[in-house]
Amino acid sequence: MTDAIKEAYINIERAMYEFNTLLERQVTILHESEASDPIKLDRMKQGAKAMRDSTAIYLSYAKFVAYGMPDSEEMIED
Repeated sequence: MTDAIKEAYINIERAMYEFNTLLERQVTILHESEASDPIKLDRMKQGAKAMRDSTAIYLSYAKFVAYGMPDSEEMIED
């Protein structure tokens, strides 16, 4: 694939990492807060986990496409 597509993939990967990091930080803040709503905390925990899992699936396929859909994962350059 083109360098522009690979670069776009890398930018998406970084953005998703940052987004998930911020979600986890928010969960920690809510967990440590005495005034935290337990329902909201539970929903944030579930949401953060769902985003982390979805991100892994999305990025796995995006990387596969960005690198030209090679025959095997070993052919993908990091």
